[in-house]
Amino acid sequence: MSDATRTAEAINLPLPDPSWRDRWSGAEGGYVVLDLGDQPPADLFPLPDDPTPDPEHPLRMVIGTGTGLVQLETDPTTPQEPRGVEPAALVAQAEAAVAQAEAAGFVRPGTRVLEYPSPHGGSWVDQLAARDMVEVSEGEAELLVDIFGMMHDADQKAALLERAGHLTDDGVLLMQYHTVAAIVRSGIWNALRHGHFAYYSTPALVEMGKEVGLVAVGAWEYPLYGGTVMLAFAKEGSRFGAQTADVTAMVERELAEGITDPAYVATLGTALSESVAAIEEYLRGTTAEGLVVAGYGAASRTSALLRSAHIEKEQVVAVADASVAKHGRTMPGNRIPIVSPADLVGLRPDRVLLFVPDLLDEVRKALPEIEANGGRWVVLDPMPREVEPVA
Repeated sequence: MSDATRTAEAINLPLPDPSWRDRWSGAEGGYVVLDLGDQPPADLFPLPDDPTPDPEHPLRMVIGTGTGLVQLETDPTTPQEPRGVEPAALVAQAEAAVAQAEAAGFVRPGTRVLEYPSPHGGSWVDQLAARDMVEVSEGEAELLVDIFGMMHDADQKAALLERAGHLTDDGVLLMQYHTVAAIVRSGIWNALRHGHFAYYSTPALVEMGKEVGLVAVGAWEYPLYGGTVMLAFAKEGSRFGAQTADVTAMVERELAEGITDPAYVATLGTALSESVAAIEEYLRGTTAEGLVVAGYGAASRTSALLRSAHIEKEQVVAVADASVAKHGRTMPGNRIPIVSPADLVGLRPDRVLLFVPDLLDEVRKALPEIEANGGRWVVLDPMPREVEPVA
């Protein structure tokens, strides 16, 4: 019995559904480390007159004891058409990542690039085209780019093998992911959502690469989403050589934090309880004061937070979003209306709950009227934190 298994059993972590199998190895053996109960699909935005109740499904996070891969237990949902708008923070991070990949020699003019973008946005096509790379959609490529893409594949081994199959002998696969280390470290329990089948720690992803003949030859970290990592993979025997020291250092750091220990990852459950209690208390206070409260960011992580904190239309009158396609729709379950940023200003809210912390600088710049009218932004990261108004 491994130390991780012994620790998990000692604190009585639940076992996953008997039909669950590890999304990398196909083996049994795992523990439920986070349970959000029944949740609506995160990409469901019903029209106001759509039939109720909205569908809900179990949403639980499991860690495989053999692989250390943190993953979605089950997902009976059907993906909806994505309607998101790329935030400025994501665009800025893309610019930084491509520049660093270029400095490392992975981005070279005239070479072929094949991209696996996330359905939620984050494409690097513009940045790569500006560096005279040639975008392809099939065959081999000298550069493969995966921006939060592979986490949407239910069969993780098939997905990584498919990517490796497109690499030339000296090609490079750049993978960007929201590291589990940051999710657990910051208590970002609402990162869990339907449609996201895998949540990578660096140790787990490096080992997955090794199993399919890929070596991690570069690592970079960014503040996006509280901790985003980009790993560079090359084929064994390529001109890029063996695993690099920066990769090894990142692996060792995350292992030292305990990221493969089910008991440590299960501290997300404590974060869930504490943040929900704090949000509920905060909204009781705003209701008692008679304040008008709205929200900003009908993002994939918003539904679970609203549902878990039992937030209704009486507490939050509307959620604004930059995506025109979401305007006139509602959040699932509570049917809080989704409005435009201009409509948000028109509501003259006293408080605006910001469901995506990375948007703070962008929305304050775009909507100065919120604070000019006496309102305040409240960042949910996921604990509520009022932001002092601009002097």
